Amino acid sequence: MVAPLGGAEGQLTWVKICGLTRPEDAEHAARSGADALGIVFAASPRQLDIERASEILGVVPARVARVGVFADQPLEFVQEVARVCCLDWVQLSGHESAELAAALSANVIKAVHVRDVDDLEAARSYPAQAFLLDAPVMHGRLGGTGSSFDWSLADRLPWPRHELIVAGGLTPDNVGAAIDRLRPGGVDVSSGVESSPGIKDRSKIDAFMAAVREADTRLRAASGHAS
Repeated sequence: MVAPLGGAEGQLTWVKICGLTRPEDAEHAARSGADALGIVFAASPRQLDIERASEILGVVPARVARVGVFADQPLEFVQEVARVCCLDWVQLSGHESAELAAALSANVIKAVHVRDVDDLEAARSYPAQAFLLDAPVMHGRLGGTGSSFDWSLADRLPWPRHELIVAGGLTPDNVGAAIDRLRPGGVDVSSGVESSPGIKDRSKIDAFMAAVREADTRLRAASGHAS
């Protein structure tokens, strides 16, 4: 059973390192304490095929969740990838129907590209276990752009805060502020821990994880929980 997102009182923030393209980066992300690793199957500079994805995910320990990122791809393809790669979560980043999401056996993360509160309301009843808030689509790219959304819009969330995953423009320098401000169940980073698209920087991964856990410690102290 894959661990749920964090964000509940006293729980650690769930961390997903996304856009992995090399086994050695996946191994380091897992060692650093990441809760989930993401592979992009949608059109992207970080897009992988099933064979390469299986190779990378083969080094991931069982405690770490496997996430596949898709965008407007056929249900049959998503199901095949989920089966072959033993995905725990399927992230839908396009305009997938509620019917497609409901047909999946893996947990579903619905990515919402946030321009205004209407984007949040449009996803209110979507059949997903978590909702990833990301920057608006830029130049046709659905993620990994290094841009963020207006964090103040998260004050109007139509779901419980622990179902929120914050993405878009996160780095070791600002992820602590995001956690302090938004109290999400999880955070997601891709370009913010890279030296180039798809190539992760180990020192940035370590710094990101340290910043997340420092923020968790502050929140636990503020709520009266022991560290």
